[in-house]
Formats: sequence, structure tokens, C-alpha cells
Amino acid sequence: MHRITGKSGGDSLIEMSPTESFNDDVNGYHQHASSSTGSLQQGQSAIDKQQHSKDSVFFRDGMRRIDFVLSYVDDKDGERKQERRKVYEANLEKVGLELETEDKSESDDGKTYFVKIHAPWEVLATYADVLKIKVPFKANDIPDNSEMPMNWLSTPFRLPAEIMHPEPDYFTAPFNKSKSDFFLIDNKDTFFPPSTRNRIVYYILSRCSYFRDECGDKDKKGIKRLLNNGTYTAAFPLHDCRYWKRSRDANCESDRYNLYKNWARFFYFFKEQPLNLIRKYYGEKIGIYFAWLGFYTEMLFFAAIVGTICFVHGFLTYDDNEWSKEICSEEIGGNIVMCPLCDKKCGYWKLNSTCNSSWQSHLFDNVGTVFFAIFMGIWVTLFLEFWKRRQARLEYEWDLVDFEEEQQQLQLRPEYETKCTNRKLNRITQEMEPYLPITSKCARMCLSGATVLFWISLIIACIIGVIAYRLAVYAAFASIMKDSPTTNLQVVGPYITPQLATSVTASCINFVIIMVLNLMYERVAVWITDMEIPKTHLEYENKLTVKMFLFQFVNYYSSCFYVAFFKGKFVGYPGKYTYMFGEWSKLRNEECDPGGCLIELTTQLVIVMTGKQVWGNIQEALVPWLMNWWGSRKARNHPESLYSRWEQDHDLQGFGQLGLFYEYLEMVIQFGFITLFVASFPLAPLLALINNIIEVRVDAWKLTTQFRRPVAAKAHSIGAWEEILSGIAVLSVVTNAFIVAFTSDMIPRLVYMYAYQPNGEMNMKGYINNSLSVFNISEILLDNRPEEGENPSWFNSSITTCRYRDYRNPPDHEKRYFHTMQFWHILAAKLAFIIIMEHVVFSVKFFVAWMIPDVPSDVRARVKRERYLVQEYLHDYEVEKLKVQLSHNGNNDCTCTPMIYPSLPQHEVLSECL
Repeated sequence: MHRITGKSGGDSLIEMSPTESFNDDVNGYHQHASSSTGSLQQGQSAIDKQQHSKDSVFFRDGMRRIDFVLSYVDDKDGERKQERRKVYEANLEKVGLELETEDKSESDDGKTYFVKIHAPWEVLATYADVLKIKVPFKANDIPDNSEMPMNWLSTPFRLPAEIMHPEPDYFTAPFNKSKSDFFLIDNKDTFFPPSTRNRIVYYILSRCSYFRDECGDKDKKGIKRLLNNGTYTAAFPLHDCRYWKRSRDANCESDRYNLYKNWARFFYFFKEQPLNLIRKYYGEKIGIYFAWLGFYTEMLFFAAIVGTICFVHGFLTYDDNEWSKEICSEEIGGNIVMCPLCDKKCGYWKLNSTCNSSWQSHLFDNVGTVFFAIFMGIWVTLFLEFWKRRQARLEYEWDLVDFEEEQQQLQLRPEYETKCTNRKLNRITQEMEPYLPITSKCARMCLSGATVLFWISLIIACIIGVIAYRLAVYAAFASIMKDSPTTNLQVVGPYITPQLATSVTASCINFVIIMVLNLMYERVAVWITDMEIPKTHLEYENKLTVKMFLFQFVNYYSSCFYVAFFKGKFVGYPGKYTYMFGEWSKLRNEECDPGGCLIELTTQLVIVMTGKQVWGNIQEALVPWLMNWWGSRKARNHPESLYSRWEQDHDLQGFGQLGLFYEYLEMVIQFGFITLFVASFPLAPLLALINNIIEVRVDAWKLTTQFRRPVAAKAHSIGAWEEILSGIAVLSVVTNAFIVAFTSDMIPRLVYMYAYQPNGEMNMKGYINNSLSVFNISEILLDNRPEEGENPSWFNSSITTCRYRDYRNPPDHEKRYFHTMQFWHILAAKLAFIIIMEHVVFSVKFFVAWMIPDVPSDVRARVKRERYLVQEYLHDYEVEKLKVQLSHNGNNDCTCTPMIYPSLPQHEVLSECL
């Protein structure tokens, strides 16, 4: 019988009697001996550890598996913490867990205690029923017809079958403790895999109290609070072996070794991922992340090919670039005198000085760019739709079809239960449950929103500071580099211009600011999310996801948005320039090169995107390795001591509850770079592809070798990230249409060729002269004129006009310096292009999304087959049970409850199970 502790509707766990056994005629079970005592007493003879393997994942009896490990050290506040541990461990034993403690004298540092936890069958069965964990009841009899034509081509990329499919395929149903003989239970010790066992144990640990019944302090509950207050230093499940060597114990699966050998090594970058083995070892939540990352990388391959083709097209049409030839020629570009680009410190300059940048711009600013922008709008849709199909297949294969967020993710967080002292009646369960008053919730939400707005405003202020730096420093660079020795360098000298120097240094400063603000904001985001006290795990993750992404979106993309949509758009003209903070600031708005601002956007994108990826991979790989190397130095210095499995894992880094969150965030930010601004840099998908090939193996390596084993968790999708990706996909169509229309010079060139070419020919001859307006030098204001000595030696008083980039009437026109009709024609063409491109791409997107079903037809058939079989087999099972009961009773009247409507024992479990 179960003894229930706590009041009705409370938070108590199911209390087990230590002598309780699980009666089952079909699957008998001999319970192990009672748990070992708590900590070893002083003077007690030490266990000879050399009798045990270094990779032992069992208690000293060699039979009971270690499902979880807690560690602690004695310190100044030892008495209070010792009392907490004593009560907590006693409560764990009350709910049926078995404990065994390793004395500090047995640890490599001589001061750490380790409490090993084992969950016996009775506990596992009870909580598998509570958590509705799916287990096999029949082998899958649906033939697999997924053979692809010409499958032999993929042989070099395949892994061995035993690695790809470590477990047979079964039909599954939620576990029911009262019907245990319905399921395929061959061995109760191995029926639940280690990932499921540690998930169940963690469920208990996070809800077990460390207060005595007479104290009545319900706030003192859960392993998280004990870790935060230092009562325990770590809590983790064990890896099953060392990653570079199989376990000597035949009962140990050595899945960690298989993962390292076939997945976590970089030279296997061309191989498929063993997703089923990842799911078996780490759980579905981590498995679905690597499935998504692998699928995203595969889809990037196609985008990278098309982007490379567009780049090659720009390279091959290099010599057909008529406007660059005009800029570079002495007859045209050498005779065009341009107006100063800044006040006082910038002199007049000749157009042919921008020859190199105009050639560079053509690599990215050509007809292929328009095609690639449209292609990427369709690619994003295909990626999202095919991922939904892949996700649906994984849901079926990993028994997540009927997995409801209400069953797992919509469980109350222990922090919510402890911090919300108010209670109200749940209309569905008719039980009292904790709740947060609406006034408190509103106050917390307002404070949270104000904090997020403050940090976003801080980012915008930093970006404005970088823009001010660009405006202030450009004049200095122009003055310094006029007679700079860099101009004499044969190879790179012509490329080092004031514009390039300003753009590169500003991008680097912006990148440093981004990294610093990231480190600061991450802690703030977690703090304000904790302050809001989200009710459920799903709500917590979604709130944190939105906060972090909003911040990262502004942080990473704001500088690119400035270059793409603001730089060079609000400049004014000579004699009436526009200033950033007014004329008093002397910070004149930046102008674009005659070749356009697209090359600067490309520079900004390459520096921020590449810098983030390189820094991220170094940080992910190097920091955990260095910390582990330093943490295990004592064990390396004492090779004669036994470095046990729990000590090895204790010296590794903790993966953390938000470890996977940052991996998603990194990839989604990258996804934004390759979609939002891809029209300016067709090679972005190629860089992302190379990074992701490395990223998959780096993530696999660090998870397998540098981190403790995470607690297994279920997830049937990538969660809120899917909605964010969809939002980015829609926004990317708009941003790329605006980049092609307003940032590149594609539309002005086409308008000139079709409407303003003086000879009526379909070519670009004369475009440069047509795109530059004329201004009378004598009308330039004194504050805007170059200082003495700033003008080049070739400039003299015979030069009376200068040119600037705009479409305005000349000085001798009756409406001088007003926009010409060509300006309005170009503006109308730009707006028409945006509307047409958006409608075409969105129409194709919605048509593709409608054409591709989210769930493959064969998966839908398998799901229906499994549901049918569950009902059929359960019906047959109940009928057989009823026949057995009737045969036992003979001719006597049957007074028992028929098993078709079994009377299930009503356990009081955690109030969070809604």
C-alpha cells in the first residue's frame, strides 16, 4: 500500500514503504536490498575502490544502477547545510529512492562527498505512470518502404545500422502501472533506459522538500534551491563510460563512446548524424535540436550553391561593367571633379579615385543579386515547410505524436509553486492550486517591459555613437590619408580609402560593443524572467526567448539596417547639407560612394557575421576545455588514486538549463544574417554552411566530452523558435526588396537604360555622367569649403563646378537644385519593384506552403495504425483479464470490478500535474 503525505492538493511526492513490492504474476521482481546508509562514519573502514572499475555506474553491490549523483563539501555554514541534507535525503528515501554515500576521503580532492541515487522498479513504474511515459507493447509490423532510388550514392555518408538504429522499432503506449504485464517487459532493470531513469529521478529531486513536517515551511523544496544556497555543489546523471574507451562492464551500453566515435569527431563531418542514438542518450529535446541543425545545414547547401553561382556571374561579367569603366577612365572619371565629402577637412577629388570600389561593388550589385533575393525568399519557405515534415516524422519515430505540452511542458514550475503563496480552486481538477495575483503579475510585467526597453534603448544609443564616430572620423581619415604612405603600397594601397578605413574600424568597434552588451544582457534577461515567476516551463522558455531575441535582433542587425536603409539617403546637397544633430554638431550625414552603399553593407555583414561565428566557435570549444583542464589538475597529479566515474563527471562543466537555448539563439541570429541581408552578400549562405559543418561537430564534441550528461527532457518541436523563424522569413522578403531598390543601383541603371539612354541604345554608356548632378563651387558655404592646403595640387580656380550623387537640376536651370523628373521616375520604379517583388515572392511562398502537407502521408497512416492497435490490444488484454478472473471464481458470483473499467489507485501526486 502507498502512504500519502501532505494535505489534499499539496505538493507532496508519493511515499513508498521500503518493504513494498510490486505484485505481478507475469513479471516477477525481486527487490534489491535496502539502501546503503547515508554518509560513512569516521573510523569506518574505507571501501577498497580498486575493486571497482573506474567506469562503474553501479552501487558497491554491482547491481543497482546509479541514476543520479549529488555532491557536497563541508564548509563554514556546515551545521545548517548538514541539517538540510539530512532531512532532504531522508525524504528521498521516504519516496522510495535508494542512496549510497562516498566519503570525502575517497574523492580525489579529499573534501567532496558524493551521494549516489538509485531508483528501484517501484519508483520508476509509479512515476512513469504519472508522467505518461510511452513504452513498447508490440513490435512494429508496418513495412518500411522508405528506400530511395539510387540509394547507393549515399553510402559514403551513412553510419553503421546499429549506430543509426540502436533500438528496435515498436508500437508504444503510455505506461500504466496497473497493466504492467501488457507491455514488453523482459528485464525490469533495463526496461527504462538511463535517460528515462534520470528524467524520473530529477522530477522527484526537484519537488522533494528539505523541511521537517512540523516546520511547515513549504518554500523549502527542490534540488535547485539546495544548489543555489550551497547545500549541494552539483547534481547530475552519470555518463555511461569514458568517451574515448568502451566500458569494461558488459551491462554498460557505452553509448557515450559510440557517440564520440561516430558523431563528435570533426573528420566525420560528411557523415549523417546518429539522431536515434542522440535521442536515446540525451533525450528528445537535445535530439530535436541536432535534427534541426542538421536539416538546416543540408538546406544551406542548396542556397550556398546558388549564391556562389550568382557571385561567379558577377565575377565573369566583370569586363562588361560599363559604368565602372567610365569611372576608371581618364577621359571620363579623370575629368569629373567631385564635391567634398566632409566639411573643411575634405578636399575636391576626382571620380576615378573610387575605381577599385566600383569594381568590387559589381561583384555583388548585378542582375544575379535580384534573382538570388527572389530565390532566397522561396528557399526560406521550402526550408520551413520541409522541416515541418521532418519534424512530423521525428514525432512519430520518437513517440511524441500524442505528447501534449499540457502533459510535460505545461507543468507548474517548482519555483512558481513555492513563491506563489495564494491559492485558488481549479475548476477542472477541483483542487486548490497556487496562483499569482493579477496586481503582482501586472507590476512584474511592467518592470520587465521597462527593463527590456531600457536595454534596447541602450543598444540604439551605442549604435548612434558608432554612427557619430563614423561621421567624425571620416574627416580625420580623409585628411590623414591624403599624403599617407599607404597610397604607395603596390597591392593594397589603392584599396585603402577613407571610406574603407572608416567602415572597417566602425564595424570592428560595433562588433566589440555587441559582444560586451551580450554578456551583460544575458544575465539581465534571466533575472527579469525569473522575477516574472512564469507559471510553466514552456511559459518560462517562451518569455526568455522573446526577450533575448528582441535584444539580439536590435544588437546584431541595427548597424546593418543603418547602412542598408539610412546611410546616404538623407544627405542633402552642396550648400544645404543635412547634419545628424543639427548644424551645431558639425557631423554631416554620410554619403555613399558613386558605386553605391551596397559594398559597405557587404563589409558590415562580413565583419559582424564572420566575427560572431569565429568567436562563438572558439568560445564554445576552448572555454569548457580550459575549465575542465584546470578543474581536473589534481586528479592528473595523482594518477595512483582511482578517478571514479562520478568524480570524472563532477570535474566536467554543467550544461545548464539554458545551454540549448543559447545554441538555438546563435543559429537563429545566423539565419537572420543569411536571409535579411542576403541581397548584399550572396556568399553569406556559403559562409554559414562552412560554419554549421563545424558547429555540428563542435557542439557534439563539447556535449560528449566537456559537459556533464544533461537531464533528459522531452520536446516535440523547436518551440517558439519556429514562430521566430517564420517571422524572419516574412521580414526577409521586405528587407531584400528594399535593399535591391534603395541600397543597390540596380533600379536607377535599368531606368537609365530603358528610358534615358540618349542614343536609344540598350547599354549603360553615359550612365555615370547622367547620375551625377552639377553644383556651382562659388555657392558652397564658407563652413563647407575645404581649408587651406586640403585641396589636391591639380585643383585650381579654373574649375568652377563640382559633381555630387543625386538627380537635381543644374545651376543654370530655372528650378535649380530641385529634383529632376528622372528622380521621380526612379522613385516610382523603386516602389513598383518592391510591390511586384513582394507580391510575387509571397504568392509563391503561400502556394508552396499550401502544396506541401505538414505531415507526410505514410506518417499519418502509421499514426492511425498505432492508435488502432493500442485500442485493439487493450481491449483484448481487458477481455483476457476478465476471463481469468471469472475462471478463478468458478460458479460463484463475481463481485469484483471488471477490468474493462479498472479501479485505478488514486495517488496524490504533485499538484503541478494538471
